[in-house]
Amino acid sequence: MKKFLLLAGGLMCLFLNVQAQKTNLDKVVAVVGSNIILLSDLNQQYAIYLNQGNPADEKAKCYFLQQMLVQKLLKQQAEIDSIMVDDSQVDDALDKRMRYQIQRMGGQERLEQFLQKSVLQYKDEMRPDIKEGLIAEKMQAKITENTNVTPLEVKKYFDTYKKDSLPDIGTEVEVGEIALYPKLTKAEKQKYFDKLDAIRLRIKSGEDFSFLAKTYSEDPGSASEGGDLGFFDRTMMVKEFTAWAFKLKAGDMSPVFETENGYHILQVIERRGEQVHARHILIRPQTTPASLERVRLKADSIYKDINDKKLPFFSAASLYSDNKETQYNGGMMLYADNQTSRTTFIPVEKIDPAVFVVIDTMKVGNISKPVAFNSAQDGKEGYKIFLLKSKIPPHKGNLDQDYPKFKERAQKEKEARVMSEWFQKRKETTYIRVDDEFATCDEMKLWVNKDKK
Repeated sequence: MKKFLLLAGGLMCLFLNVQAQKTNLDKVVAVVGSNIILLSDLNQQYAIYLNQGNPADEKAKCYFLQQMLVQKLLKQQAEIDSIMVDDSQVDDALDKRMRYQIQRMGGQERLEQFLQKSVLQYKDEMRPDIKEGLIAEKMQAKITENTNVTPLEVKKYFDTYKKDSLPDIGTEVEVGEIALYPKLTKAEKQKYFDKLDAIRLRIKSGEDFSFLAKTYSEDPGSASEGGDLGFFDRTMMVKEFTAWAFKLKAGDMSPVFETENGYHILQVIERRGEQVHARHILIRPQTTPASLERVRLKADSIYKDINDKKLPFFSAASLYSDNKETQYNGGMMLYADNQTSRTTFIPVEKIDPAVFVVIDTMKVGNISKPVAFNSAQDGKEGYKIFLLKSKIPPHKGNLDQDYPKFKERAQKEKEARVMSEWFQKRKETTYIRVDDEFATCDEMKLWVNKDKK
């Protein structure tokens, strides 16, 4: 029953296109209402599966066909309910997935060599499938939007477990942090401003923005694409960046401006309502020994105030921490094991090793002395003060300690049940035909209605 919810497999396969060309021998392997699924489309999904390093297994095609049937049925209902997605949403999804693919392949040139086509051609081919996938996701969200579980339902779900089948929960910790990044003086930052302003003048003199972005930009997510950020709205970028992006007209270029990420110049490529397509070049000022010494002294002062009980840790985090993700949460780190819920309880195996080394020898309730750090992800360095708020040893799952976990599982099960009931009703009133080659698959038993064949 839960397989009906497994849209992710079918939708995420759109990340990569393989050269499975449609030929004159192509055939229709399934029909859902007025929508068809071609053998070449199914073979393409299977080719993706093989290309990701999975072992050859013809039965996998049955699974992929089921996912495609799910998506087609959701799409058909979305058309009836007038559920649509904007072109800007499709563009944004395409751009994000292309950036992922380019990073994964080690550059745009390598990706194009692998695909044997240009990125623009690839995006054009992907567009219909991306759009259909987004519509299907939106339709599924609508079907389950009012599905919530009560405490009684969570209790009933928990009671379905036998004592010896309750999940083992590993060690979890709650960790707070105060992150302090060096602040450069205006004089220390001037050379980076001047460097980017010189690049801006080269562009104004006729040099290619894309080439200079690939050469100089220090934004790992967009440099390889010539600084192209795709479409974004007012909520997706920091305020200074958003202000310039929505102020400029198509073709205009900004002066050098500063955000928390460094110095930027941006050029607007296209405007679509409340969406902007832009590209940028980023130069990140580098910390200096003097700026590191200043932040070390600040960290020592904050640590002393907390340790002397002059200032609670949570207040210090709100006042001084430079990590905006945790600053307004009293410094508490959050862990998300899925897209819908976040918790302060973090499995120790998911903790950053550099953090674990510090908290491993700490007692609950204690804070660490300032620790120097250098993030490999974003290149930021500075000092952090950690709090070990709590530590829960390994145990069998129970409602007292693990209510959020069981609530989430109960929620998923209820959503799966709602989706299964929805599919069952729609299948009874929808023409569905599966080719004989796949009709005997186990995954097709719930889809094949002999009376409709």
